[in-house]
Amino acid sequence: MQRIPREPDEFFKVFAYEQIARVGKALSAPARLVIMNVLNQGPRTVEALAEEAGLSVANTSRHLQILRGACLVRSERHGNHIEYAIADAQVSTFFLQMKDLASTCLTDLRLALREIADAPTRAEAVERDALIAKVSSGESVVIDVRPAPEYRTAHVPGARSVPVTELERHLADLPKDREIVAYCRGRYCVLADRAVEILRKAGFKARRSDVDVADWKAGGMPVEAGRHRDATATSGVQR
Repeated sequence: MQRIPREPDEFFKVFAYEQIARVGKALSAPARLVIMNVLNQGPRTVEALAEEAGLSVANTSRHLQILRGACLVRSERHGNHIEYAIADAQVSTFFLQMKDLASTCLTDLRLALREIADAPTRAEAVERDALIAKVSSGESVVIDVRPAPEYRTAHVPGARSVPVTELERHLADLPKDREIVAYCRGRYCVLADRAVEILRKAGFKARRSDVDVADWKAGGMPVEAGRHRDATATSGVQR
């Protein structure tokens, strides 16, 4: 067990920065950042996280223990399952700010984001204010292509849940006389890109939005939660 300092001396200073470094070490693995990004959308079991992150359950569990040891995630038992979640709002804000800092300061990342901005699925991406206007006016149908549990945790008001894995089955339920705007987990996520490709191939006018619901909430924007409004909902859909 590590000795706790009792005096404000050099030992205390070294100890303090060693403890702070635990947070940095916990976030030093790309796989753990992917896990944090998924958890920032809502609580998950180890099995669900492993599937979303493309990792084995055992590997995901090890990453979660490191994140929990640094107080970045918490766990809670629900019956036979243990759910993991972002520790609190402060951690969520810190994670979002860290991503923003990286995209501002890291030249390679900034250049990569600039390059993919010209990709067919990213050209003319719908910005936040435009998305709000499109939802309010009914000009476009906004779909949330994240997994359904993330939609139930929080989603853009008025958006419909159409997970990208189920999109092709629901194409007939979407209107072709209006633009479809798909969003997922922000600009680092490619689920909306896949959705736009599927929609355009099927003859829809479709664009993606880089909106991240976690960032949306942190900015004080209203969200809806709970009810699963799926693609077959009749409200606002022109058949």
